[in-house]
Amino acid sequence: MQNLCFLMLLFSMINSYVQDEKSIQNEIDQELWKPFQQAFEGIDGIALNSLYADEVLRVTPGGIDTENNFKKANLKRFETHKKNKTSVHLDFWFDSRKTNALTSYEVGFYRMRLKGSEGTNTIYGQFHIVLKKIDGQWKITQDWDTATINGKAINKSDFEKQPPKQF
Repeated sequence: MQNLCFLMLLFSMINSYVQDEKSIQNEIDQELWKPFQQAFEGIDGIALNSLYADEVLRVTPGGIDTENNFKKANLKRFETHKKNKTSVHLDFWFDSRKTNALTSYEVGFYRMRLKGSEGTNTIYGQFHIVLKKIDGQWKITQDWDTATINGKAINKSDFEKQPPKQF
């Protein structure tokens, strides 16, 4: 009987933790990921940059940025998109999310379609992102992405393993 009560308590605690984690992830989705997607699709570099913390570790195949140079690059890239009348459509999904009350580590895949006068260019990649709750707001503090895994380019079939996140 004692073992049964202990197991019931343990399952209840695990269920509560999972529900809390899901609740926090839903909050993150609405507070950070939905505006992130909207900023990309609205070609709004200022809105996109506001979702990042003041100090960010950004890692790409091009190197490590600890000086927030990527924020200036976001503004420049988005201005070029506007000038060239390029539309952007961003889809993504999560492969893994580990979350507590103040930190979330999120891994997933993205597809970005850029449509302009020269046609459509589709880019696929994987991201690893660390979020922190700073002054009551979820912010990106570490952002790593790549277009390859084990030397192989990420492609349409990799992305289509799951449906994109819907808000």
